[in-house]
Amino acid sequence: MRKMGIGIAALAAGSLLLAGCTGGSGTTTPAPAESQAPIDASGVTLTVWTDENRKPAIEAAAKTFEDETGAKIELVQKNFEDIRNDFTNQVPTGEGPDITIGAHDWLGSLVQAGVVATVDLGESAANFEKVATDAFTYDGQTYALPYSLETIALVQNTDLVGEDAPATWDDMIAAAKKAGAERPVVINTAGQTGDAYTMYGFQTSFGAPVFVQDDSGSYTAEVGMGGGAGDAFAEWLSANGEKGSGDISTTIDYDTNNELFASGKAAYTIQGPWAVEALTAQGAKIKVNPIPSAGDETASPFVGVQGFYISAESKNALVAQEFLTKYLATYDAQKALYEADPRIPAWSDLAEEVSSDPVIAGFVASSQNGVPMPNIPQMGSVWDLWNAAQVQIIKGADPKATWTTMVADLEQTIG
Repeated sequence: MRKMGIGIAALAAGSLLLAGCTGGSGTTTPAPAESQAPIDASGVTLTVWTDENRKPAIEAAAKTFEDETGAKIELVQKNFEDIRNDFTNQVPTGEGPDITIGAHDWLGSLVQAGVVATVDLGESAANFEKVATDAFTYDGQTYALPYSLETIALVQNTDLVGEDAPATWDDMIAAAKKAGAERPVVINTAGQTGDAYTMYGFQTSFGAPVFVQDDSGSYTAEVGMGGGAGDAFAEWLSANGEKGSGDISTTIDYDTNNELFASGKAAYTIQGPWAVEALTAQGAKIKVNPIPSAGDETASPFVGVQGFYISAESKNALVAQEFLTKYLATYDAQKALYEADPRIPAWSDLAEEVSSDPVIAGFVASSQNGVPMPNIPQMGSVWDLWNAAQVQIIKGADPKATWTTMVADLEQTIG
């Protein structure tokens, strides 16, 4: 599995040509010249799609951009849930925005639809967490400016088990039993549905990624869950399932998970920052740490990234690129986005700054162990088979046979 750290991307290529979009390739957005002087964009209007939460933060950067370049920015507020479909449908008709906010796991389908342009991050790439820029990489090319991360982590009740981070699953279970916890850990399985997303950190610790990544960080369509590593994870899942230790159960859905932890019955859980309020609602004191390994490798949970795409049909691609890389790719703009809608910043210095909050620091540390959720179209075919296999194994089905069948069915589905 390819691990993601913090890194520095290449400097801008400086191409001023706009390549046509054919097949699954995206249009190339020309890079603005590396210069301190603002461009003259008088008479240009950029349309930017955003949601209600992020709109006020973008307005500040837009005002500076307008004052310095002469361009106009029209902010269009939309429901985030509608943006992906509306963007995909409108861009080919010549409608839609020049820039839209969006999630990184949309990328594969957007590239296949030919509706997004590549983005040259230039010198600003060095300021972002590498997992964030990798998340917006497809076939070795970058397609968006990132701004936020989200991931899950280990949350522990410090009154029961203290603050020390367990290195392994076994260490975690032992610490909880020593503390006399009613339940060592609760993990959401979405009840009978299955939740491979939450379980993924443990799976990757066995070296069994859902898809294989190439050297550029791009995901391939090669399923990585098969073979001995996948079998080992399945055996572990079975051993900790309902016919084994019982620490993982299909009776635990999201709300049950949070209630058992919040009431002090469970010492540990795996959750995201969105659940912190529920987990602490009854007074539980918490510490957030990276997910412990169940296998021999680092537990690498999924990381979700949000950022800004440029339309492949934008008639003002160079100006859009300038706005992203010179006005949104700044500390002040990234901080405004964070304050408007607090998520883990993709901007490295800001992530370090907000890590003065120990809860945020724990999620940042977990994200630095993580890998981007695959952004390829094939990912949409994975969840039902993957979730179902995990539920069957947790309930007592033969782990190796069930897992092997799931992998074969998945390969056939995407093949």
